[in-house]
Amino acid sequence: MTQSATAVSRASGKGRSRETRAGWILALPFMLLFLVFTAWPLIQSLFMSFTDTKFRDLKHPFAVNIVGLKNYTKAFADPTFRKAAANTAYFVLVGMPLTLIIALAAAVALDKGITRFRAFFRLGFYMPVITSIVAVAVVWRFLLQPDSGLLNTALGWFGIDGPNWLGNEKTSMPSLIMMAAWRNFGTAMVIFLAGLQSVPWALHEAAAIDGASAWQRFTKITIPMLRPTILFVSVTTLIGYLQFFEEPFVMTNGGPLNSTISMSMYTYKQFGYGNYGYATAMSYIIFVIIAVVTAIQFRVMRDNT
Repeated sequence: MTQSATAVSRASGKGRSRETRAGWILALPFMLLFLVFTAWPLIQSLFMSFTDTKFRDLKHPFAVNIVGLKNYTKAFADPTFRKAAANTAYFVLVGMPLTLIIALAAAVALDKGITRFRAFFRLGFYMPVITSIVAVAVVWRFLLQPDSGLLNTALGWFGIDGPNWLGNEKTSMPSLIMMAAWRNFGTAMVIFLAGLQSVPWALHEAAAIDGASAWQRFTKITIPMLRPTILFVSVTTLIGYLQFFEEPFVMTNGGPLNSTISMSMYTYKQFGYGNYGYATAMSYIIFVIIAVVTAIQFRVMRDNT
């Protein structure tokens, strides 16, 4: 190697070193904020889940006892937590497909079927998403009142005696699912609509010339090309529905007879009772469930995209 080549190499190395130092200096403020406000609280909360920390221990944090996995085993043995887990699974397994089907149908209608006042319908479908969930839940609670609610009043016009939607174990969870699907399908609809508009129309024209029906073009062309979009929407919807909290908190308070209590709501109640170690353990159980289910969803759907 000649002297000029060596000098160029050294200069290049010094330049990269300066760029590296500059990068670390610029990233340092974010790293400090991340460590102080994110990483450290996470580490503290994970440690708390292995202790018997309660409200009274806040004044004496060094007096807590390490109980190992006792909080986790207690959660799995807790019949209320198991009931909350079953309710959450029911909410997700029914609510997520219902939301995605409604969202996809609305997106297809807006993309091809509705030609007049399309912007108006887009805004109308998306309005529930940007409305406060608490306000939406309160309005739906009044709509589902057994005596004066709008839904039962409308059923009464046809001679149908409507049930106590939120006060009956059989109808309380379907009522929450119906409200959640109505409120949340707007977000998935907008994403589906963007995906539909990226599907080349030439493929549909070629398939139509070959004699394919509209349903065949939808199932053989549109759906396969929407799989990355479906993956994204299903994952984000799943994560949100696994953490559902506001709906039962505002509309039913987990009742009747814990038929609508969710894992997040039960965890929140344990924090309210001052059982911080136990509640934190349940929070990490929810985190692990979300991580595992999301990973499975990625694995299953990504293999088909």
